[in-house]
Amino acid sequence: MFTTKVSAQINSNDVFDPKGRTKLALETLQSWYNTSTGLWESTGWWNGANIMTMIGDYAKSDTADEELQGLARNIFATALLKAPIKNPDASIDELCAYSTTPTVGNTTCHQTAYTKILDSNTNEPHTFYPLGWYDNGGSYPTRPDPKDWLDGYYDDDLWWALAWINAYDVTLDPTYLTLAEGIFLAVSRTWGTYCSHGGIYWNRERDYVNAIANELFFSAAAHLANRAHHDGKKTLYLYWAEKSLDWFLESGMINEGGTINDGLTEDCGNNNKTVWSYNQGVILGGLVELYQASNSSSLAYLILASEIANAALVALSDENGVIHDECEPKCGADGAQFKGIFMRNLVKLQLVAPEKVFANAIRVNAGSIWERDRAVTVDDLPVFSVNWAGPWVTPANASTHSSAMDALVADTKNACTKCMLFF
Repeated sequence: MFTTKVSAQINSNDVFDPKGRTKLALETLQSWYNTSTGLWESTGWWNGANIMTMIGDYAKSDTADEELQGLARNIFATALLKAPIKNPDASIDELCAYSTTPTVGNTTCHQTAYTKILDSNTNEPHTFYPLGWYDNGGSYPTRPDPKDWLDGYYDDDLWWALAWINAYDVTLDPTYLTLAEGIFLAVSRTWGTYCSHGGIYWNRERDYVNAIANELFFSAAAHLANRAHHDGKKTLYLYWAEKSLDWFLESGMINEGGTINDGLTEDCGNNNKTVWSYNQGVILGGLVELYQASNSSSLAYLILASEIANAALVALSDENGVIHDECEPKCGADGAQFKGIFMRNLVKLQLVAPEKVFANAIRVNAGSIWERDRAVTVDDLPVFSVNWAGPWVTPANASTHSSAMDALVADTKNACTKCMLFF
C-alpha cells in the first residue's frame, strides 16, 4: 500500500515532457515487480502480459535509452523463465481446451478454480484466482513451451501471444516469436462457434462468444503475418487474419453507432452490452498490422480503423476529452486495464493514418492523467488510479498505474508526429 501525497494531483511540478513523466512512472511500476515470478504484484495474470507489452512499446519509443532497453530485455527474459509458475490453470488439458471436440475417448476435462465472472449489468469481467495464487511457488519450466501459457481462457492466451511478439520486436530473439506462434496455433484449433461456425469462444467452456477474444485472435494473426520469415507462414497468418476479420465484421458486434459491444447472445445477435474501451482498441492495432502485412495495398483497413476510433472517442470521452469506462471509479483489476489498451492501439493507428483528433485525444488524456489523476509516493514518485479525469481515488495498483502508463507512452510516440503535422 502506498502512502501518497494527494496534493500533488493538480500540480505537474517540474516535469513537463512526456519522456520524463513516463520514466518516473516506470520507477513506481517497478516497485510492484516481483523478480521471483517476473510479474507485478497487486494485479493478475493477463494484466502481466499487458504490462509487459506496454514496457515493450516504451522501449520501442526510445531505442537510444540503453538503460530502458536493458530493463525491457531483463523483464522479457525473467518472464520467460519464471512467469509460468503463475499460470492460474497450468494443468489445463490441451486436448480438452484447445480442440473443437471438448472430449476425446475417455478424456474428461478437469474442473478449475480459475474463473471469470461477468457483471450482470455491464459484462465487466472479474477474475477469481485459485486459492494461494498470490503466493509464490511452483517449479520453473526447463524450456519455453507454449503450453505453459495456456489457461483455458483464450483472451488470456492471446494477450500473452501479443506480449511475446512485442518482446521479439525489441530483441529480435526468435525464441519469443516462436512462443507467440505456438500460443496462437493452439487457440486456432478452437475455431468455429455456434455463430455461423466461425470465430472463437471466450474460453474452454464454450458458452460465450465475445468481442475481445475474437479481436485478439485477429490482431495476433495480423501481427504474426508481418513477422513471418517464410512465405508459407505469412500466407497462413494472413489467411487467419482475413478470415477472422471477415467473420467479426459479419457478426453484428459493431453497432449502428460504429462502436463495438461486448459480445453476442446465444442466438448470435449483438448483446448490446457495454462498449468497453479495450474492445474499441484491439481491433485498431490489428487493422494497422493487416494493412501493413498486405503490402499497404488496401486502404479499406485504415478507413475502417479510423471510423471505429472516431466513433469510440465520441462515445467514451467526457466534455474535456478524457476517456472513461462504465465501471469507473470502482473497476476491478480487469476493467482498470482497459483504457490503456485503447490508447496503445490508438497511437498505433495515429502513426500510420494520422488525424488531429487522435493526436489531441492522446495528448489530452496523458495530460489529464498527470495533472488530475496523480498522487505521489513518499519517495516523490507518481502513482495513478483509475479515473483519468480525477480525482485520484484508491486503490492504485499495477493495473491502474500501468494502464495510465500506456497513455503516457502513447504521448511520447505522438509527440513527434504532433510537432510535424500540426505545428
